[in-house]
Amino acid sequence: MSTKKLTFKLGRKTVAALTAGFLIIGGGAYAYWTTTSQGTGAAPNAASNGSIVLTASFAPGLTPGASAAVSYTADNPGTSSLQVGTISHVVSTSNPLCLPADFTITNVPSNTTVPAGSDDFPIAGAGTLSFADTSVNQDACKSAIVTLTLTAN
Repeated sequence: MSTKKLTFKLGRKTVAALTAGFLIIGGGAYAYWTTTSQGTGAAPNAASNGSIVLTASFAPGLTPGASAAVSYTADNPGTSSLQVGTISHVVSTSNPLCLPADFTITNVPSNTTVPAGSDDFPIAGAGTLSFADTSVNQDACKSAIVTLTLTAN
C-alpha cells in the first residue's frame, strides 16, 4: 500500500475568508430589526430616614445652687440629612440617693439640619442644667455622675 501526502496551499484571502466563516458560525450571526420601546422602572424609597445620636456636654463639678451651660452635638451616620427639632432631657444620677428631681433643664429648641455622614456636628440651641439648693442634705450627690438622656423630635 502506498501512502500519498496531500498538501494544500492556501492564499491569504482564502485564510481570511475561512477565518471569517468560522467566526460567524462559531460566534453566531445575528440579524435584527430596529423598533421603538417603552417601559418603566420602580423601587420604593427607604422606610426610615435613619437616626441621629445626640450628645450633651457640660462642665463637671456642679454644686447645689449652681448651673452649667449645656451644649449639644450630633452624629448622623445615614445617607440623608436629618432634622433635630426640640431636644428633651431626662436626668438620672449614679447614686440612687442623689435625687434626679434636684436637677432641672428645660427643653431646648434647636431646628438644626444635620448633614449625612456627620460626626460631632454642633447643634443650635443651648440648655442650662441647674442643681437645686434644697433644705435637705445633698451629700449623696457628691461625686455622683449626672446623666442627661436626650430625645429630639
